[in-house]
Amino acid sequence: MAAQSSSSKAKAKPDKAARAEAKRVKRAESKQRRKQIWQAFNMQRKQDKLLIPLMVGAIVLCTVVVFGIGMIFHMQWAVLPLGVALGVLAAIFLFGRRMQKTVYGQADGQPGAAGWALDQMRGQWRVTQGIAGTTQLDAVHRVIGRAGVVLVAEGAPHRTKNLLAQEKKRTARLIGTIPIYDIVVGNEEGQVPLRKLQTHLAKLPRNITAKQMDVVEGRLTALGSRAAAMPKGPLPPGAKMRSVQRSVRRR
Repeated sequence: MAAQSSSSKAKAKPDKAARAEAKRVKRAESKQRRKQIWQAFNMQRKQDKLLIPLMVGAIVLCTVVVFGIGMIFHMQWAVLPLGVALGVLAAIFLFGRRMQKTVYGQADGQPGAAGWALDQMRGQWRVTQGIAGTTQLDAVHRVIGRAGVVLVAEGAPHRTKNLLAQEKKRTARLIGTIPIYDIVVGNEEGQVPLRKLQTHLAKLPRNITAKQMDVVEGRLTALGSRAAAMPKGPLPPGAKMRSVQRSVRRR
């Protein structure tokens, strides 16, 4: 019995240490997230002078509306905290949307921006960046989802048109009747703006099952890539395109 008791205590100590370490890691991650949010907020408010007035306005408006509704039922003070809480949520939502708009505005038109936007998508989307491209940093990215296969091109329209046509033929040989969609990212007629790319993909109809997605992904993996190495994310405005293109050609 004494041996069993000492063994149980020995096991309890590592378990307790593991739980303490897990809590420490969780606190550190939470602190890091709060720090990143605060940094993002400071960057956004410096660029967006309307951010703080709009956030304060959202809090005040929600508080006043809820307080006014509470007055009708003679319980305005009881619902006041609810109004403030709703206002804070509205302000956070507003901050997120305006920050997203700023980020997409800065990325718009930069090489690699479409691939970056696709990588930010949530859900079952399987994204493969740069399956085809040119040394001018035009590129075609492949997305597999419940809609089927979506080929997303970014770059000069006269060059991406040929890239899309070639990739569509290669893809169709392997996936048969699975639907293939093609999209060109841009702000001209018939193109999809970068900021609306994710929404556009989300609105596509569901044509295949999750199992069919696995089959399609397995077949298309064999195609490999015919593109030069693309930048991971949009190039900063000050980046020198010629040096980037030289490094692409070397690869």
